[in-house]
Amino acid sequence: MNHALILPILLPLLTGAGQLLFYRAPFALQRLLGFASTAWLVLMGIWALSTAGSGDYLIYQAGDWPAPFGIVLVLDRLAAIMLALTAVLGFCCLLYASSGTDQRGAHFHALFQFQLAGLNGAFLTGDLFNLFVFFEILLIASYALLLHGGGRARSRAGLHYVIINLVGSALFLIALGTLYGLSGTLNMADLALRVAEAPPEDAPLLAAASLILLVVFGIKAAILPLLFWLPRAYSAASAPVAALFAIMTKVGIYAILRIFLLVFALGESPVAATAWGWLWPLALLTLALGGIGVLGSDSLRTLTAYLVILSVGTLLATISLGTAASLGAALFYLIHSTLMAAVFFLLADLLGQQRETGYDRFSATGPIGHRWVLGTLFFVSAIAMAGLPPFAGFVSKAWILQASLESAQGLWLWGVLLASALLVIIAASRTGSSWFWRPGDMAKPYPLERGPLTLVSIMVGLNGLLAIFGDPVMGYLELTAEQLRAPGGYIAAVLPEVGISLEEISP
Repeated sequence: MNHALILPILLPLLTGAGQLLFYRAPFALQRLLGFASTAWLVLMGIWALSTAGSGDYLIYQAGDWPAPFGIVLVLDRLAAIMLALTAVLGFCCLLYASSGTDQRGAHFHALFQFQLAGLNGAFLTGDLFNLFVFFEILLIASYALLLHGGGRARSRAGLHYVIINLVGSALFLIALGTLYGLSGTLNMADLALRVAEAPPEDAPLLAAASLILLVVFGIKAAILPLLFWLPRAYSAASAPVAALFAIMTKVGIYAILRIFLLVFALGESPVAATAWGWLWPLALLTLALGGIGVLGSDSLRTLTAYLVILSVGTLLATISLGTAASLGAALFYLIHSTLMAAVFFLLADLLGQQRETGYDRFSATGPIGHRWVLGTLFFVSAIAMAGLPPFAGFVSKAWILQASLESAQGLWLWGVLLASALLVIIAASRTGSSWFWRPGDMAKPYPLERGPLTLVSIMVGLNGLLAIFGDPVMGYLELTAEQLRAPGGYIAAVLPEVGISLEEISP
C-alpha cells in the first residue's frame, strides 16, 4: 500500500489543525507553515501526474480495509490533474495573500489549509459518502474564508452562499440514502456494478437519485438556474480567496464526470442518459446568462465571476458531446479557464488599489496609477481570457471546435463558443478603454508592490507555457479522456476480487 496517496489530504489537515492549536505563535511562523505545506502539495501534484501517467490506478485502503467495506482513495489521471491544478493555484493564492490580505482576520492560513484538504479529498475519494464529507469540509472552510476580513457585503453574500449549499447538502444526503437503500453500497466502483445489475423496477428511483445528484453538483458548478449565488459571493470575497474559489466550480464539473462516467455508465441502463440529456440545454442556458452577466457587470470582480459562469457553460456544452476528443478538449479548457479566472480576480485587486475612488467599479472614471504597467498586464490577460492566440485559451477552443465536428450538435457549439468569445472581447475592450485609454496618470500614484505584480505576471506566463507545451499536455489529456470512458479499469483496480474481465464491465 502506498501511503503517499493520503498525504494531499492529511498534510493540509494536520497543518491547519496545528495552526489553530498554536494560533498565538508568531504570524511569520503561521505563514511559513502554510507555505511549506502548500509547496509540498505542489510536489505531490507533480508526483501524482507522473504516477498516474502510466495509466495504472493507485489505490489506498484506509486501515487496510478492502473495498467496498472501507474508505478507499483512488488516483487516476483525472484526479492527478485536479490535484496538481489545485496545488499550483493554492500556492499562487497563498503568495498573493501574504502581501497583507492574510492579516485582515483570524485563522486565514488554517482555513486555507482546510480548504485545500477538502478539495484534494473530493478529487481522491472513491466513495460517495466521503465525497459528501469532503464537500462539507469545503463548505465550512470556504464560508469562513468568504467572510474573512468582515464587512456587510461579505456577510450578506456569505449568508446566501451557505443557505444554497446547505440545501445542496440536504439533497445530497437524500440521493445517497436512495442509492444505499437500493444497492447497499456507496463505494463508487461497487455501486457501478450494482446499478448495472439493478432490476427494471428500480430504474425510476435510480433515475431520480441521478437527477438529484445532478442538481447537487449543479449547485457546486453554478449551472443555471442554480448559479445566482456565485456572482455576489465571488465578487465580495477578498482577491486571493476569490482566486482560489475559481476551482470550486470545477469540483462540481469533476463530480459530474466521475459519477456519470463511472457509477451510471455500465450496461444499457437509461439512468445515465436521463441525466446526461439535461447537460446540453443547461449548458446553453448557462452560457447565455453568463454572456449577459459579462456585458451587464458593474465591476471587474463581478465581470470575472460571470466569466467563471461562462467557462462552466463552455465546459458542460463540450462534455455533453460525450466523445473522447471533446472530453480531452474540455479538460484543457478547464485548466486554462481556472488559471485565468484566478488571474482576473487578483488583477482586479491590483487595479483597485491604484484608483482614488470606486476600487474596481466601471462607473468610476478617475485616473489610475501606473497605468502603462497595469494596462499592459490587463491587455495581455484579456487576450488570454478571450481565447486569442498565442495563449492556451486559443488552443483549447480550437480543440473544442475540432472535437465538435464529430457531433450533431457541433454547429450549435461553434456559434455559441464564438459568440461567447466575442462577448468577452467586448467586455474587456470596454473596461480597458475606459480605464487606460486616457491621457495622464495620477499625480501621486500609490506604491505598486512588485511581489503581487510579478506573481500575476507569472500566472499569465503559465497560461502561455500551457500553449507552448500544448502537444504533450493534449496527449496526456487524451489518455485521461480515454481512461474516463473505460470505467472497467477503475472498477477492476478497486475491486480486484470481483474476478471479471474488463470487457464485461466496460460500456
